[in-house]
Amino acid sequence: MPRLKPRKCMITVAACVVIVFIVRTFTMIQEVSSDIRALASDGHRIYKRKGAQLSDLGSDIDDGRQPKFKPLKPVLGKTLGNYEPKVINPVPGPGEGGKPVTTSNAEKRDVDRLINEYGFNQFVSDKISLDRNIPDLRKDQCKYWHYPEKLPTTSVIIVFHNEGWSTLMRTVHSVFNRSPAHLLKEIVLVDDFSTKAHLKQKLDDYIKEPKFLGKVKIHRNSRREGLIRARIIGARHATAEVLLWLDAHCEAGYNWLPPLLAPIAENRTTAVCPIVDVIDNMQFRVHPQGSGDLDRGGFDWSLYWKHFPLPQFEKDRRKYPTEPYRSPAMAGGLFAMDREFFFELGAYDEGLEIWGGENFELSFKIWMCGGSLLWVPCSRVGHVYRILGKVPYGAPNGTSMLGLSDRNLRRVVEVWMDEYKEYFYRSKPESVFVPTGDLEKQLEFRRTHNCKSFDWFMKEVAPDITSKYPFPPENVKWGEVRAKGGVKCIDSMGQKDGGKVGVSYCHGAGGNQLFKLTSDGQFRVNEQCAYESSGEVHLKRCTATKYQWKFDEETSAIYLADIKKCIELNGNTLTLAPCDSKKTNQQWEITNQKLRLAKLA
Repeated sequence: MPRLKPRKCMITVAACVVIVFIVRTFTMIQEVSSDIRALASDGHRIYKRKGAQLSDLGSDIDDGRQPKFKPLKPVLGKTLGNYEPKVINPVPGPGEGGKPVTTSNAEKRDVDRLINEYGFNQFVSDKISLDRNIPDLRKDQCKYWHYPEKLPTTSVIIVFHNEGWSTLMRTVHSVFNRSPAHLLKEIVLVDDFSTKAHLKQKLDDYIKEPKFLGKVKIHRNSRREGLIRARIIGARHATAEVLLWLDAHCEAGYNWLPPLLAPIAENRTTAVCPIVDVIDNMQFRVHPQGSGDLDRGGFDWSLYWKHFPLPQFEKDRRKYPTEPYRSPAMAGGLFAMDREFFFELGAYDEGLEIWGGENFELSFKIWMCGGSLLWVPCSRVGHVYRILGKVPYGAPNGTSMLGLSDRNLRRVVEVWMDEYKEYFYRSKPESVFVPTGDLEKQLEFRRTHNCKSFDWFMKEVAPDITSKYPFPPENVKWGEVRAKGGVKCIDSMGQKDGGKVGVSYCHGAGGNQLFKLTSDGQFRVNEQCAYESSGEVHLKRCTATKYQWKFDEETSAIYLADIKKCIELNGNTLTLAPCDSKKTNQQWEITNQKLRLAKLA
């Protein structure tokens, strides 16, 4: 065999080396591409390059806490996340760490005065620093999520009307202090025609202070628009990619913003809500709602807002307990969504007045018209809930807030709930008397945008609602239940879940005095059903169980057939006694005449 010349031998070896290099390089490219595709398909896997063991992102983070590898989606690592703030050492002061603030007997007069003025203990709020530290109520795993560096910019919109200074400014301070500077484009304050002096020039001067870097802006409405329209006005003045609404008495939690923005960055038709913690309305202690377990939002058939435990089918959709999860509805005060998507959905129905029902209108619209709604466990915001019965302002022109809320709900029901609206009217039959105003624009939007049916929504998004709140049966009789020939009516007294039913003077406005006798024998008020206990009438949540309440047309008695006892009025007390047609205190009138609702504009 002839021997290769040295020159040819060298060329052959070099060619082999080049071929090996090309093959190996191609293989590595394929491996990296495969890993990147895997990351794109599963945003919660830790990035691993084959053969490199990069399971711990801590080896890939520089001193600036920014990962050299930039995740395309949220990534759960073993080191603190790229947006995680530094631990802040506690400082002394009232309310620091979210601890309660107490007052003395000598301060009671001022406390009571400010509660009546603002609906919560503004006196205590004024004692607390605008920059106070609060407890970190996130699950520990939240601290280890790494979020994309490229997230959309945000406009935080805060609507207020005669808000207290410290609660409003603490909201602004917490947002400014706890949001990444490059993500917070602006804070847009919308003054809905406030009259208090501290919300005039003092506020204008304060937000111009250099510490806010020109990011806090204000728009003042020339008349009272109400919360719903004021939010739309704020959205129109906002310029960022994402709109984020907060109530005017909130405190943003640690690293609250990136977890909200990440789902929107991934899909612009996703709306998101933070987990809302409670700022106690008397002592301003910050704590989780209820037991602290995750839940989601929904409604009963009167369209009252309700919390539901997170169902197993939603838990099964997630790999980690700190991932976002689906919710049928939002509470409405704290949420974010893509600016363009908000206006593509028609924003809010501008026929809705002041407050009430807008959270359901937007929730239904998001789900049924191509979007989705997520709650985000790693984003937490504290919120002050007003003391019951202490709403410090009314609707414009003396209009009843109750009447406006009923009108708003009826607009939502007629546009979005299809055949399911029957259950709303069974639960709130008095609503048939409430005018809706013109609905053509909203109905046309739904037709032209090919929105899904409410039946789809109930089956695909909210199948757990009926297990908590079964469809109400048909009403046989409904209205106020008045002692025959008298001035007193049966009244739930606001009781529920074991509370006792009483009587009070008839007011003709429904509410706690609007009872229903149903085809299933229920004697109910809202979602509470009457039952007998120790000879008295009590309430508990209605279930599918059939009851035996009946009304005798001849004797005008309301009786429980299985024990053959009638409701009897003795002074201001209701009892169940053996039926006696001669007893006038066992005679009742159930009238479903038009209730005395305030005139609606």
